[in-house]
Amino acid sequence: MPQHETVRVETTVDTRDGAERVARSVIEHRLAACAQVSGPITSFYRWEGAVHDDEEWRVVAKTAADRLDDLTAHIVGIHPYDVPEVVAVPVTGGNPSYLAWVRDETRGDRTA
Repeated sequence: MPQHETVRVETTVDTRDGAERVARSVIEHRLAACAQVSGPITSFYRWEGAVHDDEEWRVVAKTAADRLDDLTAHIVGIHPYDVPEVVAVPVTGGNPSYLAWVRDETRGDRTA
């Protein structure tokens, strides 16, 4: 699998349990090969005219680029936020065997 066909997708959730639910769901639906939850982190942002600072938990998932639209839609559909962060960054390098594993694990025709 060419390296540019793998993406790293990030979102944040307001609780550890919520982040773990998102991570587990994307793996169970074969939308990502791997997802890590880290935190807590503090996010600073402007929302509805006010500056906020909130504790959040980060979920980072690795997927094949051709699964990105489905992964994004899934996260948006299960996420507790009105407008969840879903940011994808192309992977430009890495272990070729790992990148092939990411592609293989995100094929929808396999059983979980």
